[in-house]
Amino acid sequence: MDDIIARLKDFDEQRALDSAVDCFWHRGYEATTVRDLAEAMRIGGASLYNAYGDKRALFARALERYANRSMHQPKQAIAAFIAEIIDRSLKDPDRKGCLLVNSALDVAPHDATLGKVVAGYLDELRAFFRRNVEAARPDLDAEAVADHLLGVLLGIRVLARTRARRKALEAVARPALALLDGPR
Repeated sequence: MDDIIARLKDFDEQRALDSAVDCFWHRGYEATTVRDLAEAMRIGGASLYNAYGDKRALFARALERYANRSMHQPKQAIAAFIAEIIDRSLKDPDRKGCLLVNSALDVAPHDATLGKVVAGYLDELRAFFRRNVEAARPDLDAEAVADHLLGVLLGIRVLARTRARRKALEAVARPALALLDGPR
């Protein structure tokens, strides 16, 4: 009994979910096995099933964790957000890209339910951009600019996988950010 209590105290759910995110991100949903996940999360297969259900349910939780880490930090200006994404992309030694982008390509076409989950997180990004565009430039079509900024962000994440240089990634962002210059 003491052994079970000790193991429960050692279990850090946030760290385990971060490990699951990294595992899915590195291998992709289809190529990731439950054994891979249990090993990365440092828990037994039975514990994984007890805590999260099946691989699909854990993937949904991992996407939620990834999105919360990526989007629900204190809201800064769009330029700071894009700069953070560029920094994060360049600091990734494995050049894994964005889990949402990778999932949109890898999982969404084959699983409509998870595709809706991925689309929902992309919609949250779009909403973040729209709110900030509305605040910064009420004279612009906030929906259109938000869609454009989302495309720029996704493009940056894809280009970063090709070992693009900071200068190139910033050059992609610069014209989009210039849209925010002008009258308030």
